[in-house]
Amino acid sequence: MLSYFKKSDQLRDPFMIAEAGVNHEGSLDIAKRLIDEAKEGGAQAIKFQTYKAHTIASKHSPSYWDLSKESTTSQFELFKKYDSFWKKEYVELKAYCDKVGIIFLSTAFDTTSADFLNELMPVFKISSSDITNIPFIEYQCQFGKPIILSTGASHQWEIQKAVEAIEKQGNELLLMHCVLNYPTENKNANLARIKGLEKAFSHLPIGYSDHTLPQEMNTSLFAWMMGAEMIEKHFSHDKTLPGNDHYHAMDKQDLKVFFEKVKQAKVLMGSAKVSALPSEEPARNNARRSLVLTQDVPKGTTIEKQHLTWKRPAHGISPQYIDQVLGKTTLIELKEDDLLHWNQLN
Repeated sequence: MLSYFKKSDQLRDPFMIAEAGVNHEGSLDIAKRLIDEAKEGGAQAIKFQTYKAHTIASKHSPSYWDLSKESTTSQFELFKKYDSFWKKEYVELKAYCDKVGIIFLSTAFDTTSADFLNELMPVFKISSSDITNIPFIEYQCQFGKPIILSTGASHQWEIQKAVEAIEKQGNELLLMHCVLNYPTENKNANLARIKGLEKAFSHLPIGYSDHTLPQEMNTSLFAWMMGAEMIEKHFSHDKTLPGNDHYHAMDKQDLKVFFEKVKQAKVLMGSAKVSALPSEEPARNNARRSLVLTQDVPKGTTIEKQHLTWKRPAHGISPQYIDQVLGKTTLIELKEDDLLHWNQLN
């Protein structure tokens, strides 16, 4: 995982984070099922969210999600439903991730959770909602670990301030393009912003946090093809369940579809090296042209332009060398439509 904090000029396999969030809904058994299914689907990491309702939101925080999918109108009340996991549960889940063979992550939403999660994770993920919370960003930086920073709902100057705060502390950093709509409509996915972030922060690797509906995982695929080196997407064991983070999540089958599409895309994209392919060799030899005689030419003739044209195949002298051919004399008699060869000239 840490290698993805080293910006690469080559297209790499995407590093996929299954964002389980709080889709465990307070059940360790479901949380472990999410871990199993994320691993089965091919994700390299699974990420939860760690918070207490009273530290993340005031009792007056209004909703900002689709109320037809999640009817709770208070952020505090929604967070209260899912804030039962704490250090004991995450220690157990970290151990289970190690057993399964998948990286454990969780977004900390307060200093207490950041303290104990530091013992469990190789990197810190900072939510888009905290991009202007510079004191909390600096607090997480003090552990000296790489930072994944989501940039949803942010202007460039806000991202710049957060980047400066992180780099001042010396932490490695990866930026995630993100749109803070749940779900994000396709017309708002704005994948071109990946290139905008690459241009504005050319020294940093860029990823994508995908809130669109799965739709055969095309948005995540296109984001990777545009240069997103890390992909994060909400993850559920059952997308039909009610609640804010199930209906726009992917499941293990979506993950399998995604990695199969990546495999197919890699075949299509091939190599960035600019050179002819071995499969093109017949075309190089037969579809390109050679210098060809327009008339019978006796031995000892000085070659002039009127003696030459160019035709397929490329078994003789290439037309690119016509200037070197002009003025040479023939060593043998040549016939009209003969391909010209170097051993025929002096």
